[in-house]
Amino acid sequence: MRTGVIAKKVGMTRLFQEDGRHVPVTVLALENCQVTAHRTGDRDGYFAVQLGAGEAKQKNVSKPQREAFAKADVGLKMKVAEFRVEGEDGLLPVGARISAEHFIAGQKVDITGHTQGKGFAGAMKRWGFGGLRATHGVSLSHRSHGSTGNRQDPGRVFKGKKMAGHMGDRQRTQQNLEIVRTDADRGLLFVKGSVPGAKNSWMLVRDAVKVKHEDLPFPGVMYRNRDEFEHQEADAGLVESAAESTVNPEVSAEQQEKLLQQQDAGADADTGAAEDNSTTPSVDKDAGENKEG
Repeated sequence: MRTGVIAKKVGMTRLFQEDGRHVPVTVLALENCQVTAHRTGDRDGYFAVQLGAGEAKQKNVSKPQREAFAKADVGLKMKVAEFRVEGEDGLLPVGARISAEHFIAGQKVDITGHTQGKGFAGAMKRWGFGGLRATHGVSLSHRSHGSTGNRQDPGRVFKGKKMAGHMGDRQRTQQNLEIVRTDADRGLLFVKGSVPGAKNSWMLVRDAVKVKHEDLPFPGVMYRNRDEFEHQEADAGLVESAAESTVNPEVSAEQQEKLLQQQDAGADADTGAAEDNSTTPSVDKDAGENKEG
């Protein structure tokens, strides 16, 4: 199990494959993502890597945090997070800066972020309620949620009742998203799939837990050892070959004509069988009349 990275959501764009099809992607930026501390089994009871990203003002960082950053010889970080690793061999050196080539094109990742906040929302938007009747007996409360409790017993509203309230801005993890391209020079990740969160929000990107990964750089790719894992990037605006998806080839005119003939033959056979079934009872009826006579 490797460490993940802290990335900022920049926005969306699209890349193209060699066959001309476009792929919508979300762009994530690694803003000076560095290792700030270690968590070891002897001292903390588990192994983890603490990462920091972004650049914070001194007035927005507490004094103990500033001292911790100074001890690690890194700048003041805006976002700090921990990533569990299996053992001591998964720890990266303190102060090391992680490259975007830590992930490879075609692999699956899990991304954790806070969803877009929707503010105070009603029951219809928040929970999908159908609302009250549009006419006949309802006045000025068409979108209300209706009754919320019972009678004098129990005399209260049960906890967890679906009502109006704050919607969105919840931590969510989207699994099995695909990395379609990496840009190590600019520190960018191009992800295919639904990434939770608004623009300029922080994301935690990890290797997918439900997929077996092979040939991933271990324990990670840093700017100090990126030459060992350097790969040939695709041209600007294109998806890397390892992440290209294939589609079924188009049906040719000859195949379409053949399929049409098969369908017509099947329809004729069904029509003939239906006619045979419709004539059979009349023959039986005539035979019964002759027998009675």
